[in-house]
Amino acid sequence: MTSMSTKTLPGRGDTGKRITAQPERSAGRRPLALRHSARGRQARAAWILAAPFLALFAAFMLLPVAWSLLMSLTDTKSADLRTPLNVSFIGLDNYVRLFQDEQFRHALRNTAVFVLVGLPLTLAAGLAAAVALDRGIRRFRAVFRVGFYLPVITSIVAVAVVWRTLLEPRSGLVNTVLGWFGVDGPSWLADTRFALPVIILMAVWRNLGTVMIIMLAGLQSVPQSLMEAAELDGAGAWQRFWRVTFPLLRPALLLTAVTTGIGYLQFFDEPFVMTQGGPLDSTLSATMFAYNQFGNGNYDVASAAGYVIFVLIVALTVLQFRMLRDKD
Repeated sequence: MTSMSTKTLPGRGDTGKRITAQPERSAGRRPLALRHSARGRQARAAWILAAPFLALFAAFMLLPVAWSLLMSLTDTKSADLRTPLNVSFIGLDNYVRLFQDEQFRHALRNTAVFVLVGLPLTLAAGLAAAVALDRGIRRFRAVFRVGFYLPVITSIVAVAVVWRTLLEPRSGLVNTVLGWFGVDGPSWLADTRFALPVIILMAVWRNLGTVMIIMLAGLQSVPQSLMEAAELDGAGAWQRFWRVTFPLLRPALLLTAVTTGIGYLQFFDEPFVMTQGGPLDSTLSATMFAYNQFGNGNYDVASAAGYVIFVLIVALTVLQFRMLRDKD
């Protein structure tokens, strides 16, 4: 308990008056309470403003993701949509069936080839284009930037249709040019030897613009003083690039590798438009397999295939972070 202090003050007409002094309040208690109340109002206002987005996100993202995970553990077919209570829980049987399916294993192999070949080629081509624009090409640099980046913003369906037209075995431009030199061009998209490599080549051509832009920004952020110091120490052009420039490009390389790798693991549009997964499933991808299963009413298998692709994306991303992250 706080003790009360008393003072005697001289007054007119009496010897003194006893006045009781009240204890002083803490100076910081009231501002602290005001700050807490202000933060509470801001938090409530933020939740109110975010509520529409959260509701839409829960309805159209979280709920479908949770429902698809549940379907992958059941025997849900298209006929069960009217009677969802008749669905049976079967655990991991759909995943076991997937990896016993030769077509799905073939689709995974095609996807692995697409990623393992297409991803390094895209990164290398984009980096080479960025270095050329940064150091080699002096005139019309903006024109080259737009030219390299234009396929990225073009519709993938339009790009695939143009490539399919160019690769027509009889009237396509590619075989026509080969015919001028006495070469009989093959049926590029109808031959199991060439269909997937052609699609990989098209994907590299289309996506190198994104890698080029990010790498070009990284190259232009390299301090010129480091390059001059390396040159004074006797380092050649290749040594300067490999020892000085390339380590500083790790963040840009990681970003492009992760985003491009995620896209390549989900490649679907190219074979869907150009080959429909043929010939003989040589261009069938994992996502296209899931799409076909969904179209056939096998919602359980399609959902399981989707989660297999998700696990592969996570594994590839973790691997890329371990390989390309800054060692410091």
